[in-house]
Amino acid sequence: MAPIALDTASPAAAPPAKSSLEDIAALKAALKEAKAEIVLPPDNTLRRYQKAGIDLSGGYPYFPPKPDYVQEVGKIRENLREYKDPGLRADKEKKALFGAAKEVRDLTKWIGTEIVGLQLKDLTDQQKDELALLVSERSLVFFRDQDISPQQQQELGIYLGDGEIERHPQAAQVPGVGGGITLIWEQGRKDKVYRGRSHRVPYGGGQFGWHTDLVHEAYPPGYTHLHQDTVPEVGGDTLWASGYAAYDKLSPAFKKVVDGLNGVYRSAHSYKDENDPEADKKFVERTHPLVRTHPVTGWKALWINQSMTSRIEGFDKAESDAILNYLYNVYERSTDIQVRWHWTPGTSAIWDNRSTIHTVSYDYDGERHGTRVSSLAEKPYYDPNSKSKAEALQLKGWLNTPDVTSRY
Repeated sequence: MAPIALDTASPAAAPPAKSSLEDIAALKAALKEAKAEIVLPPDNTLRRYQKAGIDLSGGYPYFPPKPDYVQEVGKIRENLREYKDPGLRADKEKKALFGAAKEVRDLTKWIGTEIVGLQLKDLTDQQKDELALLVSERSLVFFRDQDISPQQQQELGIYLGDGEIERHPQAAQVPGVGGGITLIWEQGRKDKVYRGRSHRVPYGGGQFGWHTDLVHEAYPPGYTHLHQDTVPEVGGDTLWASGYAAYDKLSPAFKKVVDGLNGVYRSAHSYKDENDPEADKKFVERTHPLVRTHPVTGWKALWINQSMTSRIEGFDKAESDAILNYLYNVYERSTDIQVRWHWTPGTSAIWDNRSTIHTVSYDYDGERHGTRVSSLAEKPYYDPNSKSKAEALQLKGWLNTPDVTSRY
């Protein structure tokens, strides 16, 4: 079917202008007549796509051909790459970025900053570099009221990824842009995993809890940009926690235990084994350090997540579970190192996957639709000479403190 577009006749010959609601109604009617398989996105999304020239007549969402075997997926993007983080080029004072903003405000002491008065699509390269540095330091930066197309979001992701973004082999995506823009949208999932969700299930009990994206990759994402064009009026917040601060909550003796250890990380999806196709499906697994060093700040971050860290390499299961469960407890329950964000339509969040975990609060009804671009970064590494954030900045209340005698 030919691409669907609204009437673009010259103003002199055109009938009286249609309202936005009439435009969207006409577009939805045309899409419903298309022969392709289309799940209609929310009206806000259609307006954004229409402005960006995104053609949905070939189907929506777009699903790339799914790989059959775990071996195929494990080889995707495993080739050696050299990554230079744009934050390394930045002015430490961030004068170009901060000077152009109306307001810059930290949301909590340890994680999260909001910038007011800037459009991401208009940033200069210098401002992009300074944004990368800010995200590296604060782990998470928000921008409300963004007028950004999926293509512009993709361009920014490629810049932050030093030329490379993650192009998911099977997740729902925006069509016609060459891949790399995945959807955060329950209604568009093929697996229907979230349909009929029970609010009685304790958090994390079979539902997608705290996690870090794409940890099974050889070169996992550094910066991730989620733009939410449609959100519920109530609920649906996202929470992030700081891996820098989680690491600094550990005692000096316990830090020595986890420093230098490797974890085994798995994919979110499972696949058949080409050597035994009839056996149970397997996850892609990759080995990375439990504590990683950030290439821009040089700070250590706890790099585990309960959803996709399988075990500690070289430890018996009971030993591994004991250590990991303690670390999860510190990371997930320490509300002082977390930020909770209530979305409004048109908001962008850019966070650092190398120093955070995140989760959504499933306390909402209605639709939540966003586009996500993940910028690939370096292979995770641990530098034994690196310092924690508290050590590097000599943060009061974090160093030379008494041992904690109570259970928590």
